[in-house]
Amino acid sequence: MTDQLGAAGQAVDCAAEVITTATTHLAHAATVDGRISVAKLDEQQVLSYDLAHAASALEGCRVMLGYAEHGEIESMLARAFIADAVWDLGAKVLGRERVWGVRDETLAAALSFVEAHRAPDFLESIAATLERSGRAPSHLPEEFELAAETFHRFAEDKIRPIAEHVHRTNADIPEDVIDGLAQLGGFGLSVPEEYGGFASGGEADYLGMVVATEQLSWGSLCVGGSLLLRPEILSRALVAGGTDEQKQRWLPRIATGELMIGVMVTEPDYGSDVANVVTGASAVDGGYRINGVKTWATFAGRADLLMLLARTDPDRSSSHRGLSLFVVEKEPSSGHAFTLEQPDGGGRMEGRAIDTIGYRGMHSFEVSFSDWFVPADNLVGGAGGLGKGFYFQMEGFENGRLQTAARAVGLMQAAFEAGLEYAQQRTVFGEPVFHYQLSRVKLARMAALIQAGRQFSYDVAKRIGRGEGALAASMVKAYVCRTAEWVTREAMQLHGGMGYAEEFPVSRYFVDARVLSIFEGTDETLCLRVIARRLAEQALET
Repeated sequence: MTDQLGAAGQAVDCAAEVITTATTHLAHAATVDGRISVAKLDEQQVLSYDLAHAASALEGCRVMLGYAEHGEIESMLARAFIADAVWDLGAKVLGRERVWGVRDETLAAALSFVEAHRAPDFLESIAATLERSGRAPSHLPEEFELAAETFHRFAEDKIRPIAEHVHRTNADIPEDVIDGLAQLGGFGLSVPEEYGGFASGGEADYLGMVVATEQLSWGSLCVGGSLLLRPEILSRALVAGGTDEQKQRWLPRIATGELMIGVMVTEPDYGSDVANVVTGASAVDGGYRINGVKTWATFAGRADLLMLLARTDPDRSSSHRGLSLFVVEKEPSSGHAFTLEQPDGGGRMEGRAIDTIGYRGMHSFEVSFSDWFVPADNLVGGAGGLGKGFYFQMEGFENGRLQTAARAVGLMQAAFEAGLEYAQQRTVFGEPVFHYQLSRVKLARMAALIQAGRQFSYDVAKRIGRGEGALAASMVKAYVCRTAEWVTREAMQLHGGMGYAEEFPVSRYFVDARVLSIFEGTDETLCLRVIARRLAEQALET
């Protein structure tokens, strides 16, 4: 096994050489006056996008090299993943060597490793182990294994039995699911201990959130996996910028699940381009009047609190420096629409749910504000928080990307298990679907991708806990979420015609997976504006 891992390491080194060379090439092409120019970077969007995904896969390869040292099945999954990642890099470069600024023979030294570990018989040997166990060890510390088991049982007992009903009827998430998750302490995972939560300020906070999110998403991406995200985003924003009074006022009640959260950043004309949002907050006696429209505000109806990013400086040239963050209190509403009016000539808030092909239950709303009054005490950070809203909300969004990757892993695991079970039970032409080579190879690749996504997420959680994982969080989100589309598609394909039938949950997994590369930063924006840009900047720095 040592020799095989050595060959895997050499293949990773070959890939790293290609990516380093291409990154330097991109940096030179996008540099103006010693700095990376966004306009110049946009002239290289195809390279930037492919390079961002390839670099993200490389980070996953490095993590899997460490995972491989735990045992034989771990090594096999790692080698399968690395071979696929290097092959995919070669496919991106082939015919575009000049665009990448690399020589066409750079990956030649990795070809024998790739050939051996993309061979059908090697992948079939992985599938043989999956037939017996279905999943390789995660190698979490014992306390996190126990947490995973706890949330897995909750997902199995409370979420899965109602997941299909919620999806098929676009129903509300049942209150007993929310109450049960509150009793488990799920909403307090990101709230500091001094405010009644469980966060102690270390790596364990982030790893615990990843573990819980994966298991809840295995139950249902929407009914379970997404319930923790919005409380976490607001909690981290309050911890980063809130006054002592604001923390005491809201954090303990978020931790107990008494207060449900909605997040309002996106607008009809501004999604990932957050710095240009136009919803305005005008200062009046005692507070602010909010006017404008927010969209894709998930859970806004049921929420008790809305985290709202609004423009307090009407001068649009102030960009992100003119944005402030507010906590908007409201009455929770069920269903797909709500209208709220403040008494005594106050403002009005109207929301309508946007119908979607998947990710149902929480409902994503478009919400309009007409002179809605927010007290000055609800400006995050008080007077000192004016113009700092963009930075406060980013404190929550960074980990939101990591949590979305964990959601993708849980969803992939559910799809994989469904595909494996169906393939073992369904007979076609006199043989179980699992006995066909193509089925086994697909399942082996799925298992390698899922375990890589899982281990990558664990690694990024630890990095963020050390204060060094901002770029990695974007990388894991971009890579794993796009992977989830392929995994759920293949799980659906293994079901044949029944995969297209609504009576099987695998069809839900497929449509749910599609949203992962869109929310919490679209795939294109993360690759072009975050990952490729930062890689180019790092290349200049060195």
